[in-house]
Amino acid sequence: MFKKDLDLEKRWGKLLQGLEEVIGKKPKDLNAVLFLIGVQELGQGNKNFSKEQKQDLMHIAICKVLSLAEFYELDYIDQEGWPHWKLIKKLPHFDILEQEKLLKIQVLEYFEQEYQIEIK
Repeated sequence: MFKKDLDLEKRWGKLLQGLEEVIGKKPKDLNAVLFLIGVQELGQGNKNFSKEQKQDLMHIAICKVLSLAEFYELDYIDQEGWPHWKLIKKLPHFDILEQEKLLKIQVLEYFEQEYQIEIK
């Protein structure tokens, strides 16, 4: 494993610990963190969501964190308050591990930018 990969995993672990302190439960994986970001970005509080809504929340989170790297931009918010995003720059073709690494980097960036939390 490369040093930068080790650094990423170290920072990721610190983020998960920090989230555990805030929400009382450690997110088990990237998908759980994306779900939390989706709920936060929707801004309607934590409520019971259908399976389809949970998938939509994860999509919101992915678009939000990738918007920080200028892949997406917010297009509009519908009448129910759900944000809709549009792709503005083609995503690189990555294998699943590279996709996960990109998302983790962008999630860390999200928490650093949106909440001024430095995760080193």
